Amino acid sequence: MNPFDYHAPTSLQETFDLLNTYGEDAHLMAGGTALVLLLQQGLVQPGHVVGLQKVAELKGIRRLDVGGLQIRAMATHREAEKSAEVQAYCPALVENFAHVATIRIRNQGTVGGNLAHADPAQDPPPMLIALNGQAVIASRTGERRMPLDEFFVDFFETALQPGEVLVSIDLPPLPAGTRVTYKKFLPRTQDDYATVSVAAALRVGAGGTCEDVRVALGAAATTPVHARKVEDALRGQRLDAQKIKDAAALVRDEVDPLDDLRGSAGYKREMARVWTQRALQELLDASA
Repeated sequence: MNPFDYHAPTSLQETFDLLNTYGEDAHLMAGGTALVLLLQQGLVQPGHVVGLQKVAELKGIRRLDVGGLQIRAMATHREAEKSAEVQAYCPALVENFAHVATIRIRNQGTVGGNLAHADPAQDPPPMLIALNGQAVIASRTGERRMPLDEFFVDFFETALQPGEVLVSIDLPPLPAGTRVTYKKFLPRTQDDYATVSVAAALRVGAGGTCEDVRVALGAAATTPVHARKVEDALRGQRLDAQKIKDAAALVRDEVDPLDDLRGSAGYKREMARVWTQRALQELLDASA
């Protein structure tokens, strides 16, 4: 590991000043669970590491006035897993955070750091996309928002620009009757990355008509996948098992998985279909 200078700002403004001073030679650190590995492997070699642990503006989880939920970037996965606010907003989101690695990692790793790391096999991104999350991003010049499904650009790459910091993930209110699930296909140990994962939110109205649906997948491409073709095939339709099956089959054209130790690209593509169908069927059954 190459030597570097460590900085511990206590405010966002101080953070922005450090990023402005050191430019491309600076690297932000949240919980550090991913960055330490990258440093050890020589994949990143910053001269300056800016730790965010003391920045109070980046901490906390709270319900928004309109009924949504805000998860600040430095909230740990364990905080989110144990949060009464998260539980009240969406119990399936609690279960999603509980799937992240081990308790040791969840106690250290942060939600914002997880998203900024942009590993497509991580658990929170597809769930937060299915919940229609927005990334709140700040810099010296102000704040901007973007849908979370636009935040991920490529493998380990996001839409964050130099000098910017991910401040929070804001989730809108869940309309009454919305049911949510997260499915993680794990052929190996419980703390491993998924072979494929699926998050889905479904609202069924009178007569079994799909009023709204959102589906997102992890470990299925170089970024999390927002399965819009699946959603378009279901929205406004009177749902039954065959419609769910036919719509889930469309996900094979939306994913672009990689061959690795957890399966071939072809196998993962088929598992994306299988687990998308299972997730949606579970939600439909629960709505009956």
